[in-house]
Amino acid sequence: MKHASFKIICLITWACITVFSGYGQDRTVAWETKILESFNGDDGAPYIWRTQASRFISPVRNADGSVAQDSNGNAQRFPLTAYVDAWPVAVFGYNRDPNSPPIRSFGIHGQFDRRGYNWIDIYPTLADDADEKPFEIPIPGRVSNMDMWVWGANLRYYIEVYIRDHRGVVHALHLGDIAFPGWRNLRVNIPSNISQSRRTLPSYAGLSFVKFRIWTQPVERVDNFYIYFKQLKILTDMFEALFDGNDLADPANVDRLWSSN
Repeated sequence: MKHASFKIICLITWACITVFSGYGQDRTVAWETKILESFNGDDGAPYIWRTQASRFISPVRNADGSVAQDSNGNAQRFPLTAYVDAWPVAVFGYNRDPNSPPIRSFGIHGQFDRRGYNWIDIYPTLADDADEKPFEIPIPGRVSNMDMWVWGANLRYYIEVYIRDHRGVVHALHLGDIAFPGWRNLRVNIPSNISQSRRTLPSYAGLSFVKFRIWTQPVERVDNFYIYFKQLKILTDMFEALFDGNDLADPANVDRLWSSN
């Protein structure tokens, strides 16, 4: 009796392995890691990163206490930004060849007049756009997760990343808390309920990156703080199945074909 039961259990296990193995091989994937933004501040970089803050952001003051002014004569306010010669050692190491290209990180110097749920947005604009309009970075492939190196000062703040789907819906994802000292890699998985494909052709419907948002919390000081970003990356599936006539599902190719007629 025990021997027969053991046989039955083995047969059920084998059947499950066979079925699930078949499902596992049902779709081809081609995972690639891509850097969306290095935050190196190189000349000729496609994006300029800008900031916007909530209402209690502090003015920048001179040594004599007066409010500093920008080149246009307007009151200068936090946050201040700069590319600094600093990086996560876990990625780039300690000793750099002096002849190698410089490595920098994007720094944010912030200050608010009062505690609370204050926020700072960090968003890209095109480098050649004189109007400085926000620009959404296209995310290639069907992305599985995003990660970024962040330097924190052990403050009880957290960071959200905002992405837009093909329907125009913006999703706020919790990238992570920054209540830690020094550099740490923060990662967020893209939920499966955020659509990255359509039933109809063309089926590919990629996401776009909108912005980061740094949130302060009421329990934490906000008088003077620094945060640094380095290397925004994605893990994404770049595989697209080919079929007879797949070129007619390429919007760029369709525009070319129809414009010639």
